[in-house]
Amino acid sequence: MNQSRIKPIVKTNHPLRFALIGLGVLAVIIGILGIVRIGSFFNRIQTTTKGTPTPTPVVEKTEYTFLLLGYGGGRHEGTYLTDSIMVLNFDTKTNKALLISLPRDLWVQVPMKSEESFSTKINAVYQMSLFPNQYPNIDPTYQDEENPSKLLAYVVKDVTGLTVDAYVSIDFEGFTQAINTLGGITVNVERSFVDYEYPIEEKMNDLCERDEEFVQIEPIINKTMTEEDQEKLFAEKPELKEFVTDIKEHPVKAFPCRYEELRFEKGLVEMDGETALKFARSRHALGDGGDFNRAKRQQQVIDSAKDKVLSIGFIPKIIPLLNDLEDHIATDLPLSDIQKLLKESLEAGSYTTQSFVLSDTYVADSYSPVGGYILVPKNTAGSWKDIREAIQFTRLGITPTPTPKPNPSLTPKITQKVKTP
Repeated sequence: MNQSRIKPIVKTNHPLRFALIGLGVLAVIIGILGIVRIGSFFNRIQTTTKGTPTPTPVVEKTEYTFLLLGYGGGRHEGTYLTDSIMVLNFDTKTNKALLISLPRDLWVQVPMKSEESFSTKINAVYQMSLFPNQYPNIDPTYQDEENPSKLLAYVVKDVTGLTVDAYVSIDFEGFTQAINTLGGITVNVERSFVDYEYPIEEKMNDLCERDEEFVQIEPIINKTMTEEDQEKLFAEKPELKEFVTDIKEHPVKAFPCRYEELRFEKGLVEMDGETALKFARSRHALGDGGDFNRAKRQQQVIDSAKDKVLSIGFIPKIIPLLNDLEDHIATDLPLSDIQKLLKESLEAGSYTTQSFVLSDTYVADSYSPVGGYILVPKNTAGSWKDIREAIQFTRLGITPTPTPKPNPSLTPKITQKVKTP
């Protein structure tokens, strides 16, 4: 582990599972930074890239793109995998904002030192920056000692075509505390759903009273048992073979105590932090499962939180919110930009916000070389060109002209077959 890189993250960074609170929260955070406790709070959460001075702008900047990240935190496996990745683009001149959701299973290419090709799921890229010693062949241009989002920013630009100006991050605990400090939020659940497989964080290592069985198959899981001994064990105790299969293919059946049932009814629902987190994280819901539907729900949470943040009743809670987020949020937004964006934060309610979810319109199911589920560009060229164009059209308010389909009546009919000699 690279301690010099992980230390500031452990102290102050924990990405925002659900894009924090989008334009509204960003506005409030920026506004607060410019008004109260700007020195103490900002110095704690800000990460600055060394040796890269901020250039003097020639033309006034009006367009900004923020990378909004979210990971679980804690000490479990995959602590720094960014399950939620959103891109917030807004223009201070036109008062328009676009919130883009990127699926965590997106299969992306990472820049390497040599010409060799290396791809991974996009949710692993941020973690790769935190532990560069484990990935020594990554192009050092995108490995920044103080800014761990640089590599991900490169990948996000490749996918969306947008240049990232800064990132904001928060962990599950910080998100939950922030919603509770706001006094909860009201979310319009568009359709009822039930998720029977929602993971219980603190029980993910629980053996669910199957300790004796697990002891017997543990050598198989750890690949220390010979095939001969394995076949003998399964012949004597076939139920253990089923147990091993369930662990690999049906973990809910193998360890049911690790999961809980979530149920949300259609309509307006008052949610505290824990409930909002579950609503936004659920991805195995019947009728509303998968990453695409989850991304839409996450944006719903953002809109609801934004409305609460911008409400008059929130003002007395600014200081408590800062106290809650201080150890759970991180950003590399330059202090020089704070004052400019402070003014915009006061006008956040006047922004027109659009949403863009990378759904199955643009990506298709596939499998990685090792058999893992991934999402790849739907076009035959395997490029992000269609997605980048769609994002630009959305930003500019342009409705793309559909590609005309061939008219069967105009297609010449084959009247005879000609055999090539």
